[in-house]
Amino acid sequence: MTLITASDGHSSGPSRSTRSSRRLLIAIVVTALTAVASLVVSAPPADAATSQFRGMNWAVLGDNFSTGTLVVQGLSQSDSNATVRAKANALYDDMASTMGVNTVRLPINTHTVANTTWWNAYRGAIDAATARGFKVILAYWEDGAASGGRITNIAAWNTMWSSVTNTYGSNSNVYFEPMNEPHGYTSAEWRNVAANWLSYHTSAVPGRVLIGGTGYSQDLRDICNDSRFNSTLLSFHHYAFFYGAMTYDAFRSHIQTRLGNCASRAVATEFGAPMSTGLNYGDANSTDNFVRHIRAMAQVMRDNQMGGTYWPALGGKPGDIGYDWYSMYALSGSGTDLNLTVRNTSGADRIRYAWGDTIGGGDSTYRINVRHSGKAMDVQQPNTDNGARVGQYTYGGNAWQQWQFQDAGSGYWRIISRHSGKCLDVVSASTADGAELIQYTCGTGTNQQFQMVANGGYFQLRARHSSKCVDVPSASTADGVILKQYPCNTGTNQQWSRTAV
Repeated sequence: MTLITASDGHSSGPSRSTRSSRRLLIAIVVTALTAVASLVVSAPPADAATSQFRGMNWAVLGDNFSTGTLVVQGLSQSDSNATVRAKANALYDDMASTMGVNTVRLPINTHTVANTTWWNAYRGAIDAATARGFKVILAYWEDGAASGGRITNIAAWNTMWSSVTNTYGSNSNVYFEPMNEPHGYTSAEWRNVAANWLSYHTSAVPGRVLIGGTGYSQDLRDICNDSRFNSTLLSFHHYAFFYGAMTYDAFRSHIQTRLGNCASRAVATEFGAPMSTGLNYGDANSTDNFVRHIRAMAQVMRDNQMGGTYWPALGGKPGDIGYDWYSMYALSGSGTDLNLTVRNTSGADRIRYAWGDTIGGGDSTYRINVRHSGKAMDVQQPNTDNGARVGQYTYGGNAWQQWQFQDAGSGYWRIISRHSGKCLDVVSASTADGAELIQYTCGTGTNQQFQMVANGGYFQLRARHSSKCVDVPSASTADGVILKQYPCNTGTNQQWSRTAV
């Protein structure tokens, strides 16, 4: 079977191609089987919604199918619990500040939990998340205790889950997914395995258990109709490569159909598309199949107030063995000083839209606050003239202190004053230290394009033309200080946050 390629003609890379080829080989068969197995759903929809899950999959580079211990990207098996926690917190800070993430889906397998030294360290990623109020979904990935999408060593699987549920069963922020993609089972077989799991692991509260759909977790209808799972959540996967090209409307209908009547109990624990090839996920008229799919998936999730965990958060870099071109973030830094940068702002915005956010391009208005003083970015005087200087000032709810973000492509934004409709601009496109920030009629200049570089729960605003950062000079806390560009550093006078108004 031919691999799906990126829009620029390059192959998807080892990680996604391995995953894709496995799925593509069965796509035709799966589609045929699901068509035969389709049922008329009569069960009433559940009362709850799952929009509280705004998440990312944190995965092993190259996917989580392994017969060894699982070490997700950014961690090392030599890390201590404290080091894992520090690394996890650095990544969670950036996930939260850039996209409002509050959930992480983490893989486990029998080897990971049985290796006491590594399990004690790896738990730092779980505990760091729950300590900050994040939800954690612990999902079992096929390993030596499973083969071909079936559990072949039930005793080892149950031993692993007993250890996990006994440890985290009382933690209301931890959720359990008995098996990721149980594709080796018939519908009846999988439902029996899942029901037996619920009966065996009584320390796992059913309301914090996610039962995967049949096949590659891409059809919830049989699970939804089985009364043994009325109290559980449901895990749903959907990718464009499962099914091939469709129109936007066809994708929407297809996704909604496979959710059955249980969309309100479903969490989209895996969905994704290329984030490294410059696709514009904000283009409602796009003919690209990936764009159509993500837009359709996001709309179905939004319509049903349905949460999800995007696949994956991290995925290496081009050229890495196991590079995943679907990855939302590029990872930089070393040791415990790790940072994430969004690869595709339109893609990130579409995922936030799926979670119920209003997004940039005129949908949302923000106050932009500098960390060291807590003051807001402000058009001085104020007026609507070209060249009006931009500074910091105590926030008063004024339109000249409110800004909108417009996607400029390639990970950059135009920042537009609500008061004047003009863009934040480095005066005269200067690359010099100390060049002032002004407002000016929006154009195509790179001196009006800024990258939001996540940094410890805040972000730097890095000008595209100069690679310098928006800075409050001398870290002044005074009202009226004019913003300037300077080489980027770790000062809190270069760290910003934004709050919707």
